[in-house]
Amino acid sequence: MNHVPLSQPSAAHRLKLFLALSRTPHGLLDLATPGLAALLCLGGFPPARVLLLGIITVFAGYTAVYALNDLVDYRTDIAKIKAGRQIEAGYLDGVLVRHPMAQGLLSFREGLLWALAWTAVALTGAYLLNPVCALIFLAGAILETVYCLMLRVSHWRTLVSGVVKTLGGIAAAFAVNPQPSPVFLVLLFLWIFTWEIGGQNVPNDWHDLEEDLRWRAQTIPVRYGAGGSARVILASLGATVLLLPLLQSASPLPFSWHLKLLSLAAGLGLLILPAWRLYLEQERSRATALFNCASYYPLVILFLTLPALLV
Repeated sequence: MNHVPLSQPSAAHRLKLFLALSRTPHGLLDLATPGLAALLCLGGFPPARVLLLGIITVFAGYTAVYALNDLVDYRTDIAKIKAGRQIEAGYLDGVLVRHPMAQGLLSFREGLLWALAWTAVALTGAYLLNPVCALIFLAGAILETVYCLMLRVSHWRTLVSGVVKTLGGIAAAFAVNPQPSPVFLVLLFLWIFTWEIGGQNVPNDWHDLEEDLRWRAQTIPVRYGAGGSARVILASLGATVLLLPLLQSASPLPFSWHLKLLSLAAGLGLLILPAWRLYLEQERSRATALFNCASYYPLVILFLTLPALLV
């Protein structure tokens, strides 16, 4: 009788490593952004086929792109881990194992095959929704690669990150409406872009500041320090909160003033207050707290949008 060695990882454990490679806990939260964009653009729920295909496509797209990040940064991540990389407890991106390939828990080949498989699913789904969506996905993958390669080149890479994050929402708009309003697209782009800069990218780089200084990485916190970074964050998130009512007004959905006030309150609670605490204290733990709170912001706005569908 054959026995499986005790040291052999289970299928569930292996799957968990692949999900960690794609930062799936964060990726699931990211699904809210294109979902919200689709509802705001269409003014209602899309047909069941579009809804199901869209969910599969968006999940596949985020899974592929997050894995691509680790593939491009593979050698750099190995070097950082050997140098003693520290992940703060409670950091959303570190809920599962961070950088499983660089830690030797998955091979590069396995990670590559995982990313390619999900890329194929995402491209197929995007093309079926609208060929424009497939082009947007390819543009996002290319820009994500550029972002990673700019690590030691320029702190302006944060702008590339902002553009990449907007593309999921932009693609969702084209998936439900072949000719979305240009005004709506501009407002959607700016809303997601400022949220990504102030609530995700810069706080994330603040979390990694000490490590980035050692590795001479080019980020906003490295270039402008704690005070400058805090001001960038506050300005970006202030714009995010102010842009949302304009975006809601550009949508066919009938938002009541109650819903708009609740949306503003969500922005104050999840974005502005954590950003203000970071500005006052300028501690790494506050940057982590802001990152985590801001990650839930699109999901909360999505939930607050649902009542407008019932009017």
